[in-house]
Amino acid sequence: VQLAESGGGLVQTGGSLRLSCVASGNTFSIKRMGWYRQAPGKQRELVARVSNSGGRTTYADSVKGRFTISRDNAKNTMYLQMNSLKPDDTAVYYCNAEGPYGEVLSWGQGTQVTVSS
Repeated sequence: VQLAESGGGLVQTGGSLRLSCVASGNTFSIKRMGWYRQAPGKQRELVARVSNSGGRTTYADSVKGRFTISRDNAKNTMYLQMNSLKPDDTAVYYCNAEGPYGEVLSWGQGTQVTVSS
């Protein structure tokens, strides 16, 4: 499985961005997918996850009510709609894909999100 993120950029506080993650390869093996982020000097942290069907989602407390995760399995694509962005959201955002036993199948290369104050 290969993953490729896009959609990052520079935005002002309060602005919005939409990240995309396109999967290729053995996509039939992908179950749960997720978005993670890593800020300079900090550990990588979970932002949001979505189940295989898209019906179940979980979010980090810091992004609840502002971010929305979704996926379109017909397009092998996962999205992260980010609204009301804050400087603390500045990080490299990564997507990942898990297999049927929760094993990590792949990570994307990351996309930079920078929120200016």
